[in-house]
Amino acid sequence: MRRKLIEAPKSTTSYSTSTSHVSLATDPKRGNDTKSTHASKASNKVALQYYKGKTLVLDLDETLVHSVRLGSEDTLQVSKSIKHKKIEVQHDRQSLLYEVYKRPHADFFLKTISQWYKVVIFTASMAEYANPVIDWLDQDQNLISQRYFRQACVLSNGNFVKDISLAEPDLAKVCLVDNSPAAFELFQENGISLPGWISNPNDECLLDLLPLLDALRFTADVRSILKLRRMGAV
Repeated sequence: MRRKLIEAPKSTTSYSTSTSHVSLATDPKRGNDTKSTHASKASNKVALQYYKGKTLVLDLDETLVHSVRLGSEDTLQVSKSIKHKKIEVQHDRQSLLYEVYKRPHADFFLKTISQWYKVVIFTASMAEYANPVIDWLDQDQNLISQRYFRQACVLSNGNFVKDISLAEPDLAKVCLVDNSPAAFELFQENGISLPGWISNPNDECLLDLLPLLDALRFTADVRSILKLRRMGAV
């Protein structure tokens, strides 16, 4: 059974497989109460200024997908239920063929969070490989707003570290989901660690993450909630 990490405000949030929105319904009995109506509108404006405008930065490999280069020594036994696609990559005058597997529930996850956040993919992979993979994830739905690749990473102690301020300079409004702790080196307060995925057809980590992401969009500063989470307080 999946465990909710944080409950979103029950008075405002409605989950749906097709849409997720903030309900601003008012009590019809107060229709003639001008002061109450104005106060309600003011309160809604304050709430929505936090609801809008946040950025979610997502890693690619082992977070949303897993790839195997065909013809290499790597082998992978994957359930037929997992969505996959062959992608050809041109690199250094060579044509490389990859079998890319989509993490379970990735489609629903992306469709849901794109209604809550500006979604950015930040990967340590090269653009020649990552672009067609991201295109496959997005499927012309405009779910993903921006893309950053290896050349945008900072190399530190042999690790590719992600500068999320490129996606959103205001660090109160951005968080990074990644399976590699090294990716958070510059912005540890903004990191959400996710177990890496390779082939488990029953993986539900992306679904488990939704309650937390739902709650974070209503906060003034995502770092305050993520700090409590790291301390085990939420």
